[in-house]
Amino acid sequence: MGEDVNLSNNILAVITTKDKREMVSGGAPIFITEDKEEMENVSMLIARLTLGMVHDLGNGVKIIIRH
Repeated sequence: MGEDVNLSNNILAVITTKDKREMVSGGAPIFITEDKEEMENVSMLIARLTLGMVHDLGNGVKIIIRH
């Protein structure tokens, strides 16, 4: 039948800068970048490779989710 859909199954990655790394933890892969520009580049590349979408949480953390 259908696949179970819940938030933990759909978060593919978490991306943040090294000064915000204390804000993230959990089971998804976490990518720590040097600055905001690198965070933008890394998040877009990961989203393209995984066919996911980037969501900015507004606190210096981005997540990649597959909808």
